[in-house]
Amino acid sequence: MTRPRMIETNENPERALLVVRRFPKQTRWEVEESLNELARLTESAGAVVVGSLTQDGAARSFRLYLGKGKVEELRALGRERRADVVIADDNLSPAQERDLSKALGLKVIDRRALILDIFAQRARTSEGKLQVELAQLSYLLPRLIRRWSHLERLGGGIGTRGPGETQLESDRRIIRRRILQIQGELKGVQRHRRLLRARRRGSGWPVVALVGYTNAGKTTLLNRLAGSEFRVADQLFVTLDPAARLVALPNRQSFILTDTVGFIRKLPPELIAAFGATLEELDDADVLLHVLDASHPRAPEHMQAVERLLSDLDLGDRSVVLALNKVDRVEEPRDLERLAQESGGIPLSAQTGVGLPELLAALEGALRPQVGHVTLRIPYADGPALALCYRRGRVLRREDGEGGVLLDVALPRPLLGQVAAYRV
Repeated sequence: MTRPRMIETNENPERALLVVRRFPKQTRWEVEESLNELARLTESAGAVVVGSLTQDGAARSFRLYLGKGKVEELRALGRERRADVVIADDNLSPAQERDLSKALGLKVIDRRALILDIFAQRARTSEGKLQVELAQLSYLLPRLIRRWSHLERLGGGIGTRGPGETQLESDRRIIRRRILQIQGELKGVQRHRRLLRARRRGSGWPVVALVGYTNAGKTTLLNRLAGSEFRVADQLFVTLDPAARLVALPNRQSFILTDTVGFIRKLPPELIAAFGATLEELDDADVLLHVLDASHPRAPEHMQAVERLLSDLDLGDRSVVLALNKVDRVEEPRDLERLAQESGGIPLSAQTGVGLPELLAALEGALRPQVGHVTLRIPYADGPALALCYRRGRVLRREDGEGGVLLDVALPRPLLGQVAAYRV
């Protein structure tokens, strides 16, 4: 039985009002940057931003997320701008979402729901779609009772028990059953990925994983290094599904380069959990290639956000090469010099190719511990072992003698066991 397909019937994009809370410890620029990022997310989802509003205040838990005065101001702004939806920059509780929507007479969603919607639009592989669906259902489940608020009165005493409670429980069971089904399917995906990773380790090629803030240019760099043609765009979260390609260094050493989903501040916990199968790619990497948009005015904050998330994923001790991308867009060279000096990053442009030789040299140095230098005496009769050294390693010296070849060779450490019998 085929699943029903959703058909978009609204040709006009939704008109969105953005609202953000400024808490006491936050600076103005932090709130402004968060609001700008929310606007980009909204545009990436296909909506049009028609206005914004900031709530200042020491109280952390307004019942409606906003104070009464700001609610009135937002309602008037919504009528003036003909808004369809209000998007909050912070996570809203189900009760806040419902009550604020009633007070404004508009649909209300939070940043988590917005990011989930973008992911639902961008997922292409069956794995990516499963991961997004799992995150959406996990987000929806505690909100289900709010969507059946007109039936909440049923089941409260004599004369009130009826089908409403049955319907609500039925929907909960359906969602929980689907969550368990997806989790089972994703376990199969994880097993398949473990087999692929084991095969990679057996091949001896080291793995370099691209990480970075969303829209930092990771896929463009992957295309430049590997000669591939994955889709790129000046939008947030264009890449959701992992990709892997083989890249050769100037010293003839090769490595596998993998692309992963971009990071972002306030990344929904549902997505971190759902994309566990994808993020496992990072755990298997020998080196992390951190791509940073050096042209972004908040580049240092983006770098810190990625480093915090890597630490949360227990990857803080992994070898990292920092690429300061998009130098062709940097307006003030002194800012780039300061960033490069403070971070130790390598300035480059994945778009034009500037700085790529320096990046490859840095990767070669980072991967050097993954390579072992050995001296081998291989009989002429063992052609496969000799071919392995030339195909997968870097021959530093060769001497032909009676009955065999003496080689000084640099080989990936996982392959050293295959030639251990010939070590001198």
